[in-house]
Amino acid sequence: MSGSAHGHGHTPAAWTGVSIAFIGFCVSGLFMVAANPLGFWGGIAITLIGGVVGMGMKAAGLGAVKETPERKHAREQAGRIAAERVAAQGGV
Repeated sequence: MSGSAHGHGHTPAAWTGVSIAFIGFCVSGLFMVAANPLGFWGGIAITLIGGVVGMGMKAAGLGAVKETPERKHAREQAGRIAAERVAAQGGV
Protein backbone atom coordinates (compact mmCIF):
# COMPACT_ATOMS: atom_id res chain seq x y z
CA MET A 1 0.00 0.00 0.00
CA SER A 2 2.82 2.42 0.73
CA GLY A 3 3.79 2.40 -2.95
CA SER A 4 0.32 3.41 -4.11
CA ALA A 5 1.00 7.12 -3.56
CA HIS A 6 4.01 7.02 -5.89
CA GLY A 7 3.51 9.42 -8.77
CA HIS A 8 -0.02 10.47 -7.90
CA GLY A 9 0.61 14.19 -7.99
CA HIS A 10 1.60 14.83 -4.39
CA THR A 11 3.93 17.64 -5.46
CA PRO A 12 4.03 21.42 -4.97
CA ALA A 13 3.21 21.89 -8.67
CA ALA A 14 0.12 19.69 -8.48
CA TRP A 15 -1.17 21.16 -5.22
CA THR A 16 -0.69 24.73 -6.43
CA GLY A 17 -2.27 24.14 -9.84
CA VAL A 18 -5.27 22.33 -8.41
CA SER A 19 -5.75 24.92 -5.65
CA ILE A 20 -5.80 27.78 -8.15
CA ALA A 21 -8.14 25.84 -10.46
CA PHE A 22 -10.47 25.09 -7.53
CA ILE A 23 -10.61 28.78 -6.66
CA GLY A 24 -11.45 29.48 -10.31
CA PHE A 25 -14.30 26.96 -10.24
CA CYS A 26 -15.64 28.54 -7.05
CA VAL A 27 -15.49 32.03 -8.58
CA SER A 28 -17.24 30.79 -11.74
CA GLY A 29 -19.94 29.07 -9.72
CA LEU A 30 -20.54 32.14 -7.60
CA PHE A 31 -20.90 34.42 -10.59
CA MET A 32 -23.02 31.89 -12.47
CA VAL A 33 -25.53 31.96 -9.62
CA ALA A 34 -25.28 35.77 -9.53
CA ALA A 35 -26.02 35.87 -13.29
CA ASN A 36 -22.83 37.82 -14.00
CA PRO A 37 -21.27 36.53 -17.25
CA LEU A 38 -18.12 38.64 -16.93
CA GLY A 39 -17.37 37.22 -13.47
CA PHE A 40 -18.13 33.72 -14.72
CA TRP A 41 -15.59 34.00 -17.53
CA GLY A 42 -13.12 35.55 -15.10
CA GLY A 43 -13.44 32.40 -12.99
CA ILE A 44 -12.87 30.26 -16.07
CA ALA A 45 -9.73 32.30 -16.77
CA ILE A 46 -8.52 31.69 -13.20
CA THR A 47 -9.11 27.97 -13.72
CA LEU A 48 -6.99 28.00 -16.88
CA ILE A 49 -4.29 30.01 -15.12
CA GLY A 50 -4.16 27.25 -12.49
CA GLY A 51 -3.30 24.75 -15.20
CA VAL A 52 -0.63 27.02 -16.67
CA VAL A 53 0.91 27.66 -13.24
CA GLY A 54 0.95 23.93 -12.46
CA MET A 55 2.64 23.10 -15.76
CA GLY A 56 5.12 25.94 -15.29
CA MET A 57 6.04 24.72 -11.82
CA LYS A 58 6.44 21.20 -13.18
CA ALA A 59 8.77 22.52 -15.88
CA ALA A 60 10.73 24.33 -13.15
CA GLY A 61 11.35 21.02 -11.40
CA LEU A 62 8.64 21.12 -8.74
CA GLY A 63 6.59 18.29 -10.25
CA ALA A 64 6.92 14.52 -10.03
CA VAL A 65 10.35 13.11 -10.80
CA LYS A 66 10.45 10.79 -13.79
CA GLU A 67 11.71 7.34 -12.91
CA THR A 68 15.01 6.43 -14.59
CA PRO A 69 15.67 2.84 -15.69
CA GLU A 70 18.30 2.52 -12.93
CA ARG A 71 15.86 3.69 -10.27
CA LYS A 72 13.15 1.34 -11.59
CA HIS A 73 15.57 -1.60 -11.49
CA ALA A 74 16.63 -0.74 -7.92
CA ARG A 75 12.98 -0.47 -6.81
CA GLU A 76 12.09 -3.82 -8.38
CA GLN A 77 15.16 -5.47 -6.85
CA ALA A 78 14.27 -4.10 -3.41
CA GLY A 79 10.74 -5.48 -3.82
CA ARG A 80 12.08 -8.92 -4.71
CA ILE A 81 14.43 -8.92 -1.72
CA ALA A 82 11.60 -7.89 0.62
CA ALA A 83 9.34 -10.64 -0.77
CA GLU A 84 12.11 -13.21 -0.29
CA ARG A 85 12.58 -12.12 3.33
CA VAL A 86 8.86 -12.42 4.02
CA ALA A 87 8.78 -15.87 2.40
CA ALA A 88 11.84 -16.97 4.40
CA GLN A 89 10.11 -15.94 7.63
CA GLY A 90 7.11 -18.10 6.80
CA GLY A 91 4.88 -15.27 5.57
CA VAL A 92 2.68 -15.22 2.54
